[in-house]
Parts: sequence; structure tokens; C-alpha cells
Amino acid sequence: MEKTNNTAQSTESKKDLIHSMDESPNKSMSPSMPKTFKPSMVVVAVIVASIVLGSLTGYGISVFSKTTSGTNGEGPGSGSAYVQGEKKAGIKDEKAFPDKATGTLVEGGLDGEGSFHLERPGGESQNVYLTSSTVDLSQFLKKKVEVWGQTFTAEKAGWLMDVGYVEVK
Repeated sequence: MEKTNNTAQSTESKKDLIHSMDESPNKSMSPSMPKTFKPSMVVVAVIVASIVLGSLTGYGISVFSKTTSGTNGEGPGSGSAYVQGEKKAGIKDEKAFPDKATGTLVEGGLDGEGSFHLERPGGESQNVYLTSSTVDLSQFLKKKVEVWGQTFTAEKAGWLMDVGYVEVK
């Protein structure tokens, strides 16, 4: 009789190991997942989270770059804000326009180099020939000015500068 009892226990334990293969997919999921869960919900959640995080990152970078660029126009090297007025015009940025010169602004270049020039003490050899893609220099004609710009190699002019900022002295 003992053998029959062992066989009954063995059959009972085999029943626990055998499962039906006709179960629906929702039944095979873990009990913690809702029955209405669909994999597409995960994809939508990842996309929404990416958009939100990307937007926040972009906003943070733009705020940080504004606070560190110093666009208050207080002086050369303080930022890249365009300034326009009766006594000054251009972009006051010493990094972009590291060279400066002072003199009286006069119209005319030297053999096609520059459209204007600064007359400085010491004669024609001390003139600075100017061009500008940033400032309308014609509004400062016949005034003593200080200009900030970038020096370029010239063939005929002793000094050729692209002006980025001009200020009346």
C-alpha cells in the first residue's frame, strides 16, 4: 500500500508542474502588471520623457549661456550685444575685435583697400585704413573716434582693419 501512496503523491506533484499552453497573454504576465498594459505605452512614455528632458536641457543651456556671455554692452569684451547711438555703434567684444586705434575718421581708402581711414598724428604713414561689415562708419565722418576691430593683411595700406565697434571721443 505504501507504493500506491507514493504514486499518488508523485502524480499530484506532476500536476503542479504541468500547465496548460492555451492561456491568454494577459494571464502569463506578472501579477503586478495591469491587464490593459500594452508595450506601445512604454514607447509613448519614453518618447514623452525624451521630449520633456530635451526641452529642459535646451532651456537650461540657453539660460546658462545668457548669464555667462555678459551682453550688457558695458565695454569691450563684455559680450556681443549690438550697440547703436549718436556716439557709439557696433559690437563691443574685445575677443572678436582685439585691435584698437584712435584718430579722425575720414572717407577714402588706399588703392581699393578700405572705404575710410583714421588720420592720426605722424602723417600718412600712420593712417589706419578701415572697412566694416558691422558698423556704418559714414555717420562718424570728421569726428575723433576710437575703433575696435580686427587687423587684416593689406597689400598697400600699412594698417587695414575691419571695424566692429566705434565710439566718439
